[in-house]
Amino acid sequence: MKIAIQGIEGCFHQIAANKYFGHQVDVLPCLSFDDLIKTIKQDSSCDLGIMAIENSIAGSLLQNYKLLQENQLKIVGETYLRIEQNLIAPKGSKKEDIKEVHSHPMAIYQCKLFLDDMTDVKLMEMEDTALSVKNLNGNKNVAAIGSSLSATIYDKEIIVPSIETNKDNYTRFLIIGNDEVEDVEATNKASIYLVADHEKGTLAKVLEVIARCNINLSKIQSYPIVGAVWQYYFHLDLEYESYRDFKNMLLKITHHTSAIKILGNYKKGT
Repeated sequence: MKIAIQGIEGCFHQIAANKYFGHQVDVLPCLSFDDLIKTIKQDSSCDLGIMAIENSIAGSLLQNYKLLQENQLKIVGETYLRIEQNLIAPKGSKKEDIKEVHSHPMAIYQCKLFLDDMTDVKLMEMEDTALSVKNLNGNKNVAAIGSSLSATIYDKEIIVPSIETNKDNYTRFLIIGNDEVEDVEATNKASIYLVADHEKGTLAKVLEVIARCNINLSKIQSYPIVGAVWQYYFHLDLEYESYRDFKNMLLKITHHTSAIKILGNYKKGT
């Protein structure tokens, strides 16, 4: 299989792809989430893509919810990955020699306590963790924050492992493609977006219907409708035991919505 990922080889998207699909997959690196979407839609050699959607510390990636809603792609699965950050440098480097650290702004944020203890170190924000590791030259005063996989791929050394502040740091990744899953009856989770009628208490009525239909609302995320001031789409993640319950719920909430769309039915990740 060929799986589109955001980032270059060695990034956490690749690790998540290996976790979900197994290690016998080829990755198609994309430097942005927009490029990831284009690759899935336009590259005939691409089977599926994997895209981060939320982090247990930093929260939701709002732009990715919008990309899903705008590009007619289907969610076919999900996986969760614990994010372990490492201080990586050219071989032979020592922590006390490091004067400059490069990485993605999110990785720097996730390692704030560790970095606060490194006095007189300059932090440089980069577009990708793995790219920061790849670009390390022989300068032993410069390090990067990234995955253990990136250190292996680019022949660098982990000089301090697991430097993330919170060890319960997980990212949820969605598996996305052009087609929905074939056997929807075997699914137990769905992602939808809707626009609630612009009347008092409408959203509360929608949530009440969901609860009555024996469905667990595991996520609700709002984001603005472009061109409609103070009006919002709502993204909902719904967990169910029976696909029939999900279909029944959809029929009932249509009475309280002006728009509704299924982004995908899939099996809940762990």
